[in-house]
Amino acid sequence: MKSPTRRRAAIAALLLAPVLTACGFNAQTDQVYQAAVGPNDRSGSVNILNALIVSGTDGSGTFAGTLVNTDPTNDDTLESVTGQGLTASRRPVDIPAGGTALLADTGELTLEGSAIKPGDWVELTFAFSSGQTTTMKVPVVEATGDFADVPLPKPSASSSPSAKSSPSSSSSPSSSPSASPSAD
Repeated sequence: MKSPTRRRAAIAALLLAPVLTACGFNAQTDQVYQAAVGPNDRSGSVNILNALIVSGTDGSGTFAGTLVNTDPTNDDTLESVTGQGLTASRRPVDIPAGGTALLADTGELTLEGSAIKPGDWVELTFAFSSGQTTTMKVPVVEATGDFADVPLPKPSASSSPSAKSSPSSSSSPSSSPSASPSAD
């Protein structure tokens, strides 16, 4: 037969076990967690997951996040993405009811602006046809490694080096009186 002291010690150990093991209903392991580079926003009916911009050159990039429509009956559409000093492609992105839009695969949403530089963060506001508006800061990453296959925006004519005029752009000399000699 066990002594009363041993019995008390065994009962105390059983009662203290949950407290000492730090278990509880709000343990971090009970929370949704997705290990990814970009942040997640689950505040509306459309979740924005792993939000980031993949950039091949400073000043332009592709939004490479995933949009998840948690509404099982109504489709939604990403109508616009805005940010200070940014221009986004104006094509709406459809998100089916209960479905997803994987923008890293399609390259549907491209952005331009001086704020887009790998290593920086850009604040974007997403507006959906359902009325949801979500603002979040997203990182800009280089188009290397895991992001090498993300479709990048085509350089615009105004930003490409070939769009600049060169002294040899004409095959014949100009006879215009307004032409001035080159200072090169």
